[in-house]
Amino acid sequence: MAGPSLRPHVHWAQRHRELYLRVELSDVQHPDVAITDNVLHFKAQGHGAKGDNIYEFQIEFLEPVEPKPVCRVTQRQLNITVQKKESNWWERLTKQEKRPLFLAPDFDRWLDESDAEMELKEKEEEKINKMKIESRVPKDPFKHLKKGYLIMYNLVQFLGFSWIFVNMTVRLFILGKDSFYDTFHTVADMMYFCHTLALMEIMNSLIGLVRSPLIPAVVQILGRNFILFVILGSLEEMQSKPVVFFVFYFWSIVELFRYPYYMLSCIGIEWKPLTWLRYTVWIPLYPLGGLAEGVFVNSRHLYKQRKQHLGPKKRKMK
Repeated sequence: MAGPSLRPHVHWAQRHRELYLRVELSDVQHPDVAITDNVLHFKAQGHGAKGDNIYEFQIEFLEPVEPKPVCRVTQRQLNITVQKKESNWWERLTKQEKRPLFLAPDFDRWLDESDAEMELKEKEEEKINKMKIESRVPKDPFKHLKKGYLIMYNLVQFLGFSWIFVNMTVRLFILGKDSFYDTFHTVADMMYFCHTLALMEIMNSLIGLVRSPLIPAVVQILGRNFILFVILGSLEEMQSKPVVFFVFYFWSIVELFRYPYYMLSCIGIEWKPLTWLRYTVWIPLYPLGGLAEGVFVNSRHLYKQRKQHLGPKKRKMK
């Protein structure tokens, strides 16, 4: 014959709208908690007063409750929250007048009815005050327009840099090192478009449309545009340098993760892998990109020096 079922120690407290049950079981496994016909049925494997065993109990509530309890398991105990069907104060927890031996008040959460009423009143006042504050804040009539603009801007930039990255990657696999020398002539138009459009990021930050700091945006965008428009645009001899490939490639990889992250942020979506990539990929790529840019600027400087040095010799030969 099976022996009598083991009951854990259960502590309870209440508010006008909720009941709180704390079951003294640690390392709970496979908890089965349900409410049927206003009776709470509990069964679980755990470590209680009688060691590691299966514990169970039943509680018939004094008044009607909602049939969907909320359970939260911790390492030391199991907490059950039950919603009352009507907001009122109960004189006891169970329908039977005599309190079960395994049940006791939870003095950590216990409040008298008057204290509970004050707590409820304070929460309601806090909710009302919050609604008043929110109603005072003027609504932005252009909110949806701004959000639509930011989504489209980030989408266009993502597509542009994706085209650059895919184009350069495919050419690298097909042509190998030979693709280094005509990178500029292949993707220059799209790179010009994307970096001209990127000037809008400075304006977005300046007028408060985005929360990005202004100075880093200015330094990055103007620095890239200086290399792209001033150095490459004015010196055709620099356009065929292999370093151009690496500068463009590092730029495009960084933006492949940055713009989709901003686009999803505009609509309140956070994709954790993308967030991780957004804040991790730049760690090696920014120094590598800066190194490539430094090599490129230095190459331009050496080229100008060599040109100035050879100029007088050519005149003497004439």
